[in-house]
Amino acid sequence: MISRVDDYLHAVPLSGSFAEQVGPFTLFRSTTVWPYYARPVPGSGTTIEPADIDGLRARCAELGIPVSFEWVVQTCPSLGPAAAAAGLSVVEHPLLVLERKDFRPAKAEARCEILPADEGVLRQARAVAGLAFGDPGTAVGVAGPADRDAKADAVADDMIAAVLDRVLSGVTVGAGAFTDEGMVASGQHQPVGSTTEIVGVGTLPSMRRKGLAAAVTSTLVEHAFAHGVDLVLLSAESAAVAAVYERVGFRRIGSAGAAE
Repeated sequence: MISRVDDYLHAVPLSGSFAEQVGPFTLFRSTTVWPYYARPVPGSGTTIEPADIDGLRARCAELGIPVSFEWVVQTCPSLGPAAAAAGLSVVEHPLLVLERKDFRPAKAEARCEILPADEGVLRQARAVAGLAFGDPGTAVGVAGPADRDAKADAVADDMIAAVLDRVLSGVTVGAGAFTDEGMVASGQHQPVGSTTEIVGVGTLPSMRRKGLAAAVTSTLVEHAFAHGVDLVLLSAESAAVAAVYERVGFRRIGSAGAAE
């Protein structure tokens, strides 16, 4: 299972980048509006040293792109200590998976649906996610629908064009939760073959503790299972956030590492 997850995570960036080998890493060089990262080559069994980090750092400097890594801790346990020794900031997050037999659909007092390829709707979704991740955690916050509308107007046109292209091509599938005040939670999944990852699930801070994130996640899972997926994965910000996904049936299998 952990190897399958690692293989998926190595394949999914290719929808928006091209791959370059730099020492023991694959550097995913972005072809879209957001940056990507480097990952250790799956199954290589290489022990990463600080010098390997320095080699990747030098290549990123040549290209003028940020230095960042993502990996599955269980498949490359040496990367975290090497990155820290090389001066990078290292974090680990719970890594969870869901199979069809374990799925427990979640509902909320909101209408949850797959989002259309509509620029206005996608602006709302980006704004909801931006406000959610700008105030991380699960505690009820201040930002609400009025803040969402103001933020939606400020989303860059090139970002919306890139998101729209991914939706039209089927690379990204979005879902949202709606009340009388409009979209209040959003998220996406990114299928590659029979595996997908749920990403970017967020709720307007003022609307938290209403089960909206779980309901959006459930909608995405239902879509994935109905379209040929049999394994869904995600990484959670914290144990508290992981508990939201565990209510839908996800279980933890390891940790996702990130360094920058």
